[in-house]
Amino acid sequence: MKFTVDKHEKYVLIKLNETKLNSLISPQLKSELILTNTEGQRNIILDLSAVKYSDSSGLGSLLVGHRICKNAEGTFILTGINENVARLITISQLDNVLTIVSTIDEAIDLIFMEEIEKELKKEAR
Repeated sequence: MKFTVDKHEKYVLIKLNETKLNSLISPQLKSELILTNTEGQRNIILDLSAVKYSDSSGLGSLLVGHRICKNAEGTFILTGINENVARLITISQLDNVLTIVSTIDEAIDLIFMEEIEKELKKEAR
């Protein structure tokens, strides 16, 4: 699996450099997402701009990312999704579960807004 990882203080940006997110790539992506989470990162942005095709196992790996971030009280955001993958996500009704934004900048802004909200809620207690 070809990918790049860009670590920041509040989030990690993972860019998948594969055209297919299928049963060959999915287990490796799951492993990377879990490893990233166990290293203490709770906010993950997954850039799928290079991905042109996904199957059900690919969607499963996205759900793993969502679950581990949610369990860590963080955020899992998808960005750069093409039309074919977006259609599969919609058909699977995962567009109601997964957080999807158009650009990496939007994803970063969303993470920072949610982090500020969490801080304000802690202070209000």
